[in-house]
Amino acid sequence: MLRRHRHAARLTLEQLAEAAGVSARTLSDMERGRSKGPQHRTVTALADALGLVDADRKHLVELAREGRLRDHWARPTGLCELPRSVDDFTGRVTGLAWISELLRAGGAPGAAGVGLITGSAGLGKTTLTIRVAHALQPDFPDGVFFLDLFGMSSQPLPVDVALGTLLRALGIADQKIPADVTGRASLYRSLLRDRRVLIVLDNAASEEQVRPLLPGGGVGRTLVTSRRLLAGLEGVRRLALGPLSLLEATELLTGILQDRGASDEESAVGQLAQLCGGLPLALRIAGNRLVSRPGWNAADLAARLTNEERRLDQLSAGDLKIATAFGLSYEQLAASTRRLFRRLALVPGRNFDAALAAVAGGTSIEEAWDALDELVDLGLLQDNTSGRYRFHDLVRLFARDRLQQEEPAAECDALTVTLTSWLLRTATTAGRWFEPGYGVPDQAAPDAAELSSPEEADHWLRVNADNWLGALRHGASIGHFAAVLDCAESMDWFSDRWMHAPHWYEVFTLGAEAAAALDDPARQATQLNMLAWVHLLPRDDPEATLRYTAQARDLATRSGASIQIALAHHHAGGALRRLGRLDEAIASETQAAEIHKSNGDMDRYCHSLGAIGTCLRDAGHHTEALEQYLGLLALLNDDRSGVTPSVAAIIRPIALARVGDCLGLLGHRAEAIIKLTEAISLMEQAQLPVPQARSLETLAALLAEEDRSGESRRAYARAAEVYEAVGDAEASSRCRDLANAAR
Repeated sequence: MLRRHRHAARLTLEQLAEAAGVSARTLSDMERGRSKGPQHRTVTALADALGLVDADRKHLVELAREGRLRDHWARPTGLCELPRSVDDFTGRVTGLAWISELLRAGGAPGAAGVGLITGSAGLGKTTLTIRVAHALQPDFPDGVFFLDLFGMSSQPLPVDVALGTLLRALGIADQKIPADVTGRASLYRSLLRDRRVLIVLDNAASEEQVRPLLPGGGVGRTLVTSRRLLAGLEGVRRLALGPLSLLEATELLTGILQDRGASDEESAVGQLAQLCGGLPLALRIAGNRLVSRPGWNAADLAARLTNEERRLDQLSAGDLKIATAFGLSYEQLAASTRRLFRRLALVPGRNFDAALAAVAGGTSIEEAWDALDELVDLGLLQDNTSGRYRFHDLVRLFARDRLQQEEPAAECDALTVTLTSWLLRTATTAGRWFEPGYGVPDQAAPDAAELSSPEEADHWLRVNADNWLGALRHGASIGHFAAVLDCAESMDWFSDRWMHAPHWYEVFTLGAEAAAALDDPARQATQLNMLAWVHLLPRDDPEATLRYTAQARDLATRSGASIQIALAHHHAGGALRRLGRLDEAIASETQAAEIHKSNGDMDRYCHSLGAIGTCLRDAGHHTEALEQYLGLLALLNDDRSGVTPSVAAIIRPIALARVGDCLGLLGHRAEAIIKLTEAISLMEQAQLPVPQARSLETLAALLAEEDRSGESRRAYARAAEVYEAVGDAEASSRCRDLANAAR
């Protein structure tokens, strides 16, 4: 029929191919009967090029449709059939939309129709892909085909076998399948160019395995899933799956359990979802265990999972085992990488960098980077742009299990001591950067990340807080009291920069206990004074502060530690001020100032001068307080005063803000606004969020009194943000309400 119409139109095969926008090979196959069921849009393009209308056009289109139906029923069955989709699929709304958009997009050239879905074991990559493939099956009239590439097995599916299987599924007889990979790949790409098919390549092992299986363009679509990132694949769109949110995880578990009528177990189901860490496989296992055991309840299973030592064992249902899924990835690793992976389970914190990983693995940082890259590539670790790595909670338990199974307990204990010592030395070195007069500290260890400035030390202490705090705990538990005390002491001045951190009570308690164990009353007094500070500022418990200062003063007096006697008076003065006992507070702060001055300790002398000014302000002596703060500022600005520049940089903005407070209280609002604005800017630079938030709140109130409502609203809003950042929800809510009221 087609040949007759072409001859009637006096067109050569090449002329018709060009006019219709189809390949000459495709047209030749149709005329020779090799292609009896061409695509509808191909046939309509040919009809347009031939100028066919009415009956002739309808006849040609119907012949092609009949050919497609015959081809469909003649296609071999049982090859690459799509697995069934689970009925209780929940969540992954973003992923579903992403894949649907990709598969339904117009026919872009090249490999634009290839989607790569990656993620670690148990994230439901295959389940998600199968779900979408079933839902969009009507969009692919030429077939949806699924092929497991066995990427996690010891013998992934060879490329030639994969191509042969796919070609047979696409209707190519064995005798027409080329013997070599190149020929098979070429034939495969030619079939996908003109067929509206979806190929799902599951569990890919490598780029080399996948590349020959990708389309060269046209209307075919391909989805690839892999635990590996397959970073070498070009021209593909990527979707990286992560764990489900707690809400999605709870919904999935609830859907699995719907036949149990578990409405009365809502809170226990939520706890189970949390313990499964958002991994769909873990949630499926937990749900299946409950469904298959009607006598169990969710609370009992949650209680079992709470025990970390038994959690992986409990996440097992029939042939579904979370540990088995992780084990497949683990076996893909080189021996040295497996060793690093399991030893990273001993890192005390939730995340770490390459320097700490090198210590854990007993290797160089360069070698650690290579191993970490391999672990990230297989989804056994997660990384971020700041160069830090972390485990999923369940993967960490798997790593710990491998460590216990594969390495002697004595070696694990020795490695834990090595990590503890390295972390304590590094934290101590970092803390010393902020101690006035200490100078540039020696580096803690040859393999440590270089801390060449206070900024780098500050960053290291903050991002590694879980790690060095864990080391502090372990060091205390094994009797390394000298290292624990050195570390706690080094945090004295740094704690002022991060006063809202939640762990200072534990740090200085461990320090005090270590000093007591070493029978060193002077250093014990130091730690008790730090505990007094913790209860004065972060904890706001002045009565507890007075108890600690009394103990510190007694120990310091017996040991002749005049600095600690003065600090005990200083902290007691702060507590007395909070309790409204202002005369006693001034007397206590004055004693502290006199001792510091006689010792030549100008840094701490400035702290006491500022505290006296605060007492005068609270007592209503605003003029005297203003004079006190102005005198303090003059001292801080005098290069010959002996005040350490880094200490002055912290005290100066606080003193300047207090000047602004007093000016405002004395009715000089315009001057007060200028001083507070300058102080807030300096606090931002010095990273002093707590005084910054309080100064912003004071500034906002003064601006409101000056009828500068827009500026007041912005200051209140900024104060709310800073309060929220330091964890003061009550103050943040108060400032947010005031900002809204100022509209």
